[in-house]
Amino acid sequence: MKLEGTTVAMVTPFTPDDQVDEEGMRENMNYLIERGVNGLLAAGTTGESATITHEEQKKMMEILVDEAKGKVAAVAGAGSNSSKEALDLVKYAENVGADYALVITPYYNKPQPHGLYEHYKMLNESTNIPIIVYNVPSRTGTDIDVETIGKVAQLDNVVAIKEANPDLDKVSQTIQIIDHLGLRNDFKVISGNDNLTLPMISQGCMGVISVVANVDPARMSQMVKKALEGDFAGAQELHYQLYDLMKVLFIESNPVPAKTALNMMKRPAGHVRMPLAPMKEASQEKLKKVLLDLQLI
Repeated sequence: MKLEGTTVAMVTPFTPDDQVDEEGMRENMNYLIERGVNGLLAAGTTGESATITHEEQKKMMEILVDEAKGKVAAVAGAGSNSSKEALDLVKYAENVGADYALVITPYYNKPQPHGLYEHYKMLNESTNIPIIVYNVPSRTGTDIDVETIGKVAQLDNVVAIKEANPDLDKVSQTIQIIDHLGLRNDFKVISGNDNLTLPMISQGCMGVISVVANVDPARMSQMVKKALEGDFAGAQELHYQLYDLMKVLFIESNPVPAKTALNMMKRPAGHVRMPLAPMKEASQEKLKKVLLDLQLI
């Protein structure tokens, strides 16, 4: 399945006794597929990858493939700040049949640029699954630079980067270097920020891995589809319809607002795991107003 359009960075629903709600996860996946998304990501940051066990993560990969394979792109969150652990997760994603493995740049230990390259080179040489680099410096403390992106893009199995650095000039530099390397058809840049997806598509990005699409998959998918088809007037209209939602879903740490929204919509979500905490009442009121304005509740 192609990696383009709208891929949902899915929340992980939990039961009241703090187990992964497998039935709820399947229900959410089918709900999203029916509303036109192009891909599903399980066990990413929005899926609380920091507080799920590897056993839970692997089970979620199995559910993802079972429910989504052949319908939309099945993307497995498989990163770690340990290269050894990342390799184990990427191999598991490959063995269960995921279409892609999303691999975050190692966090906290802040590897040097050549260390980042060696990390992805090792994964490339040890597996055959297509790999998406995930760059989110606000969470990792590391920002993969454009030169290193160019080197990593030349690895056979590394097929895309989810770029969550909000610097749009860096996006242009990245696409320019990919062009110069002749890799435009082989390596895609994907937005990691919902509110920057429209301008990033105008620069040459091929879609988004989206938090907003958990809550309003139909409108988000349509916005991206219109932009990719060159209908920027139509995409702009949808962008501004969604803009307040794009902002309110990040007034507290993701995925707290997204899961709160889904609970308000009576969708499977449940609580967030500690150390994340329930959304403040004042923030909930702001979120509720946006959901009412969009007729989502």
